[in-house]
Amino acid sequence: MENPCVIRILLADRQEIFRDGLKRLLESEPHFVVVGGAGSARETLQLVRDFDPDVLLLDLALNGGDSLEILRTLAATPHRVRTIGLTAGVESDLLNAAMQHGARGSIRKESASALLFQNIRTVFHDERWICRDEAVPALDEASAPAPRGNAANAKRYRLTRREMDIVSAVAAGESNKGIARKLSLSEDTVKHHVSHVFDKLGVFSRLELALFAFNHDLVKDVLDFLG
Repeated sequence: MENPCVIRILLADRQEIFRDGLKRLLESEPHFVVVGGAGSARETLQLVRDFDPDVLLLDLALNGGDSLEILRTLAATPHRVRTIGLTAGVESDLLNAAMQHGARGSIRKESASALLFQNIRTVFHDERWICRDEAVPALDEASAPAPRGNAANAKRYRLTRREMDIVSAVAAGESNKGIARKLSLSEDTVKHHVSHVFDKLGVFSRLELALFAFNHDLVKDVLDFLG
């Protein structure tokens, strides 16, 4: 008998390296299982039929209009997959169209990983989640301090000790406000550090930073922070 607590997730993004990193990030969270990944509308719909996932994490920029085609097709099928649209920015027209075609939620790529996890759980329980600018939860005050990860890899990417603290905290899902509180810094200083880390690692969002950190062993495991 299947464990009812397990959330089975399908990823749809045209970049395989992004899907692989996101799979690793999601499966670091208890009870998340990624059943597959696809890079096109045809592959996505076939995998929905094959695996009947609980949640579809769908890049809304997938090959032009493919994402809306996927949503339209799923709306006319018996599959109960709940779709979350993943966007690179505030694209209100695209988000509105996605919701009209059956998406249950949305998340921006600059969002913290903890927010993504919460989004998935909310949508899994048949509720809607539209990402808002202010909806960035901080970790609990009692959480352990972020470990500094692999020193050799930190040196390779020219990351300072403080920047490694920032990487660890972002990967754990901390907001700038939460990081500032834990590290006794101002929010402006935290923003400055985050910007420098983005530049050094060649990433453009908090989610991309979290994926990069896991893929390049800059942090141990998100469970170290969220557990």
